[in-house]
Amino acid sequence: MTKGTMQAKRQLVTFATAGERFAADIFAVERVLRYAPPRVLPNSAGWLRGVLEHAGQAIPVVDLRERLGLGASEPGPSARILVVNVGETKVGVTVDEVLAVRTVEAAAVEPPPAIYKGLARDYLEGVVRHDGELYVVLATAHLLTSTERIEMARAMATERHDG
Repeated sequence: MTKGTMQAKRQLVTFATAGERFAADIFAVERVLRYAPPRVLPNSAGWLRGVLEHAGQAIPVVDLRERLGLGASEPGPSARILVVNVGETKVGVTVDEVLAVRTVEAAAVEPPPAIYKGLARDYLEGVVRHDGELYVVLATAHLLTSTERIEMARAMATERHDG
């Protein structure tokens, strides 16, 4: 495989949440964990489920359904936590099910449709069609606003102080 060919392909971790199909670049996903209830962080935002220990460090867990405004739901048996890079921070993201790792042409990732505006557009990298399915590709580095990152850091600091 030539260098040019390698750059023309992307690998995406695909997953489902609230009946919708999403994807994230494989380089943004550090690990896929079986769902385990995180330790609750008191007085935190609804989208911040809590904290769990991973690789010797406490990481915040974000409920993707809540974050995207798709409604809350209790995790089922197929639920997973994706450990992703959100800027400089590792964050756990709850999803209903991990589907597969898919290889797509880099050019196949289209910009987000005009229907997505404002903050929603910021955390979407685009959309991609694969095997007849449409996936919304998340820009994990932008999944949280700077205000939300500050709120998350405060909740984590309180956890470290109280915990």
